[in-house]
Amino acid sequence: MAEKFIAEGVEAALGARLLSARPMGGGCIGEVYRAELADGTPVVAKVDRAGEAHLEREAYMLGYLRANSDLPVPEVYHSSETLLLMEFVEGGGSISGAEAHAAELLAALHGVTADAYGHERDTLIGSLSQPNPWTGSWVRFFRDQRLLYVARVARESGRLPAGLHARVEGLAQRLDDFIAEPDRPSLIHGDVWAGNVLAKGDRITAFLDPAIYHADPEIELAYISLFNSFGERFFGRYAELRSVRPGFFEERRHLYALYPLLVHVYYFGGHYVDSVEITLRRFGA
Repeated sequence: MAEKFIAEGVEAALGARLLSARPMGGGCIGEVYRAELADGTPVVAKVDRAGEAHLEREAYMLGYLRANSDLPVPEVYHSSETLLLMEFVEGGGSISGAEAHAAELLAALHGVTADAYGHERDTLIGSLSQPNPWTGSWVRFFRDQRLLYVARVARESGRLPAGLHARVEGLAQRLDDFIAEPDRPSLIHGDVWAGNVLAKGDRITAFLDPAIYHADPEIELAYISLFNSFGERFFGRYAELRSVRPGFFEERRHLYALYPLLVHVYYFGGHYVDSVEITLRRFGA
């Protein structure tokens, strides 16, 4: 059924004939296939016939990064709410050998700035909407549009206990005790974990599945640290290119990690709830 759906989409969007389509690993949103066109060209097809994964927003984010940064991301050939066709990028190598290159790419991305925090439209993390109203204060944006927002949806999902929800709300009112306003809002990828990075040798070939907005770039570094996406070579090279303010590794990375932890509570519950509780205790909440 999926192959027929992809074939019809390829024909309508690209005017090409589909030769084959086989499932690919990775991707927790929709179904992901490597499709081969009749002329031998490989493409990636994401299928969501229920229209719940907001594939059009993913296409927008990839296009925004291509137009506004040098971060390598796949080119989008076609997008709708049910089908996304994009460039197949070779990867498959260990990303650990490309940590220095990843640092250079992300440091450059964080040099793309805006006049406020947020974005010109709402984006996604996974299939969860990320609200991005332009906000002059990073502390206010992180409080209202990240911590309080995702704690509420995690609570409504039934996976965040009421007591922890209340403790997140209490901590959110004390953010001024722990974080300050950065120099400028920076464009971030927003979802840098190993499954979203492709590499060959010592070079990154693509970053996948972005969750973009303009933020304090420390939240990107906190995400990378939380999931061990990259290690010491990454952080060492990044610090050579962009300063990392004192106190990040000791304190703020744990605070910023609350956002992706709560996102994972929303999706999965389980041990991520325990991780949220540990983080709240670290900050006296």
